[in-house]
Amino acid sequence: METKNLMIVGVGGQGTLLASKMLGQLFLTEGYDVKVSEVHGMSQRGGSVVTYVRFGDKVYSPLIEKGEADFIISFEALEAARWLPYLKKDGQIVTNTQEINPMPVITGAAEYPSGIIEKIEATGAKVDALDCLALANEAGSQKAVNIVLMGRLSNYFDYPEEVWLKSLDAVVPAKFREMNHKAFELGRDAN
Repeated sequence: METKNLMIVGVGGQGTLLASKMLGQLFLTEGYDVKVSEVHGMSQRGGSVVTYVRFGDKVYSPLIEKGEADFIISFEALEAARWLPYLKKDGQIVTNTQEINPMPVITGAAEYPSGIIEKIEATGAKVDALDCLALANEAGSQKAVNIVLMGRLSNYFDYPEEVWLKSLDAVVPAKFREMNHKAFELGRDAN
């Protein structure tokens, strides 16, 4: 199998690293060689964060170059736009519609761009946009946005739901499993 490339992008503190660990666990249990690269950026200050997940028969590098990502999983709308050049021509974006103001917007030096999802779609990119924050709150915690996104992403792979949940259980403490299972289901089943 040729190597598949996933980029997980977001803002520091959104749970991108947990999502990458879950995906790494999933692909390892399915028998693939997996490389995960954690590129933090300004994660401690709410800055842009990106993690690369690559899997296949043999993966030699954890890094993804521009135009190579099969999937961009975005925790925030502007981050989906920021990393769009990395998406393959026939790649898929799975994104949260939530908008988190970056520092230039917070300080008044810039305005948050309007209609980001529509602008991304206008480039010809395939976009699956979902209000993951609302679904995470429905599951019981706004911190479950990452797991809602993983549930949504699971629709693009042929692995049984149990395999996804087993990978989730491997990276989430037992006391949070029920809530995270609900978040996963809400993301997977959302219309």
